Amino acid sequence: MPDHDTYQHLISLLDSSRVDYRIVDHAPEGATEAVCALRGHPASEAAKCIVLRVKVDRRTTRHVLAVVPGDRRVDLDAVRELFGARYAGFSDAETAERLARTVPGTVLPFSFDPTLELVADPDVVARPRLYFNAARLDRSLVLSGTDYARLAQPRVARIAGPAPA
Repeated sequence: MPDHDTYQHLISLLDSSRVDYRIVDHAPEGATEAVCALRGHPASEAAKCIVLRVKVDRRTTRHVLAVVPGDRRVDLDAVRELFGARYAGFSDAETAERLARTVPGTVLPFSFDPTLELVADPDVVARPRLYFNAARLDRSLVLSGTDYARLAQPRVARIAGPAPA
C-alpha cells in the first residue's frame, strides 16, 4: 500500500472516531530529533516507531511495531522477555516497509496489518500530546496519548530504554 493510502487510512480512522487531532506541515524530515525541532516540541513528546523481528523459537517469528518516546530507545531485551523469545532485533527495511505500509522515518504508531503486533511503552500513552509523522515526511499529526491508546489499542508494556548516548 503506498504512503498516500496509509495516510488516508489514518485520517479516515481519526475522523470517523471523532478524535481531536491537529495536522502539522513541515519540511520533509524523518529523523526524530530533526523533525521535533521543525515541529517545535521536545523529543519526549514524539512517538518513535520501530518495526522489530522477534524470534520466539526456531520456527516462529513475530513482527512487532514498538512505540517509544522520541528521546528514548527500544529496549530489545525487554521486548524479547515480553514475548518469551530467544531473539529480538530490528526488522530488515523491506519487511518493515511492507508491514508498516510506509517508508522508514514515516512509520505510524498504528498497525494496519494483522501480522504486525503493536506494543507501546506506558510513557507514550501517558502523554497529553503525542507527535508523529503521518506516513509522510512533510506532515505530522498530534493527538493525546489517551486517544491514541483508545484507537490503536496497543499492548502497553515497558519497552523503552534510556536515551541513546
